Parts: sequence; structure tokens; C-alpha cells
Amino acid sequence: MTHKDLEVYKLSLNLVEDIYKLTEDFPSSENFGLTSQLRRAAVSLPSNVAEGSSRGSTKDFIRFLNIASGSLSEIETQLVIAERIGYITFDGALQNNIITVRKMLYRLKQGLTKKLSK
Repeated sequence: MTHKDLEVYKLSLNLVEDIYKLTEDFPSSENFGLTSQLRRAAVSLPSNVAEGSSRGSTKDFIRFLNIASGSLSEIETQLVIAERIGYITFDGALQNNIITVRKMLYRLKQGLTKKLSK
């Protein structure tokens, strides 16, 4: 089993696509600001899931899942900012995807933590 088999990885890739499509319509003045920040945080999410799963240690995997969770919180915060300044409507579908990925990361971390404590 590799990171490619993890559902959280697959959903994270979908989120990256959603963010890229969403930020296409941001003003060009945001290319080095919010657009760049959102895209980097989005790419970081599945990248850290992949890297952590490939590290060979449960402790490392948990650490990288924590980093991925941080990236997800960054994405959420930046989307709220984008909505507050009028670039987007932070809709239910995108919010639901973020909630789903957050729950999956949490459950995966819980399972690995239990495995670590055995």
C-alpha cells in the first residue's frame, strides 16, 4: 500500500484542483499574494501525506500528517479572507471537502497513534 491508495490523499488532490480553478479568477494583483499562498498550501497538503507515508516510520507519518493539517487550516483561513475581500463565495461544497479531509486526517492520525502506543 502506498500514499496513492489513501483516500485522504485522493481527496486532497481534488482539493488542489478546486483551489487552482478557484484562484484562476482572482485579480492579477494577487498572483504573488493570496493566489500564490492558497496554491502553495493546497499543494502542500497531499505532498505531506505522500512524504509522511513514505518515511517508513509511524512517528514520521504522524508528524507529516500534522503538517498537512496545518496546510488545510491555512487553506481554510485564506478562503475566508478571499471571501471577506469579495473575491469568492466560500461555498458549501468547498467547505464540506475541507471538513471531510480534516476528519480523514484526524482519523488517520488517531489510528497511527494507537498503532504507535502498542
